[in-house]
Amino acid sequence: MIREANILIIDDEKDQAEAIAESLRNIGYKCTTVMNGSEGLNIIRKDRIDVVITDLIMHEIDGMEILKETKEKSPESEVILITGYGTVENAVTAMQKGASTYLLKPINIKQLRAVVDKVVEKQNLVRSNIELHKQLEEKFGFAGIIGNSQQMHRIFNILKQISSTTATVLIVGESGTGKELIASAIHYNGSRKNNPFVALNSAAISESLLESELFGHEKGAFTGALYQRKGKFEYANNGTLFLDEIGDMPLSTQVKLLRVIDDGRITRVGSNESIKIDVRIVAATNKDLGELVKDGIFREDLYFRFNVICLRLPPLRERQDDIFLLTDVFIQEFSKKHSKNIKGITPETRKILFRYSWPGNIRELKNCIESMIVIGQNDFLDINDIPEHIYKNNKTALPGPVFPVGLPLDEMEKEVIKNTLAYAGGNRGETAKILGIGERTLYRKLDKYGLK
Repeated sequence: MIREANILIIDDEKDQAEAIAESLRNIGYKCTTVMNGSEGLNIIRKDRIDVVITDLIMHEIDGMEILKETKEKSPESEVILITGYGTVENAVTAMQKGASTYLLKPINIKQLRAVVDKVVEKQNLVRSNIELHKQLEEKFGFAGIIGNSQQMHRIFNILKQISSTTATVLIVGESGTGKELIASAIHYNGSRKNNPFVALNSAAISESLLESELFGHEKGAFTGALYQRKGKFEYANNGTLFLDEIGDMPLSTQVKLLRVIDDGRITRVGSNESIKIDVRIVAATNKDLGELVKDGIFREDLYFRFNVICLRLPPLRERQDDIFLLTDVFIQEFSKKHSKNIKGITPETRKILFRYSWPGNIRELKNCIESMIVIGQNDFLDINDIPEHIYKNNKTALPGPVFPVGLPLDEMEKEVIKNTLAYAGGNRGETAKILGIGERTLYRKLDKYGLK
């Protein structure tokens, strides 16, 4: 059996190094041995090494130095230390700095093989998860945002265009639609990604403290101001400031914020000196700012400053195609978090999740799946695991699809099949029964419309 891992063994005791290598080669590993730390580091710097097995105590360059440089050059590489009884304390310290484990001399071959198999298995799992997330993102998302609906593809395209700019962005959407995640994606995919991303929820802070939170204050500026304090703008300098729930910001603060946007300078509360800042602003709201302007609650000039680029996030009920994709992602995430071996979700359960309108949007779906994972007792999530309010609430069931007049028959048929397949939880046999056609006919139509 060939085991896919490159192993480097570093030990100034040649016999021990060769014995370790031989024992691992016999079970299929590819091993390289060197007799000193310097030679080992040269290999680590130029080649991909999956596992480094190194003696802790060696002349010139010891195992701690090997560990340090390995993790700097290749954080995903695993390091196993070989140590004597007198250096166990140092080995434990090394594990705190990133070593996988340590083995005591004399080496037990059976234990050695078990340890190497375990760290390689762990490494492969991490890499496969990284690759899976990469594939998911390439196919269904952008910077950790998952979606396959037409609305989300449009948003991904806009994000790719605006992330590298410094334009102010306004994100509009209901609570739970992922506004902060979008703001974070804009920052971390732009030129400011190595500088701070600072978030502030305008609705979560009292009017009396909001100005200080934004602009900072000087010592003694008001009762309780016992020391000088930087505000969010200063912390976000050269980075991005995310202002959430901007529609709840009081008019008095709006005036000062407008001045900062126009001048690029802030003044701490209690100070006469202005400070130059360079901050990209991304704002978000779940309210209609245009209506707030009409009502005199939001300044029109500030609205136009924010509304340079407007991203409208659809609620989950308007992107039904994404419900099962998100469900599968959350099942994987929370199964790992709660150490559960959940393999999937039953078709009947998918139907109920698909029909629900999700007033709390993605946040509600995420919480629902986590709850189901925690209480689920079987390999597949089923109806009994669904939170009671979702299972029983028929008033929030989604309406059936509405087709515009004049839509070609082929397009209507495609939409009916797609929606029925989703309703049936991906079960093709059940889909065929609901549509009143044979499975072979369904397969031909799935192929025709590219719905496989």
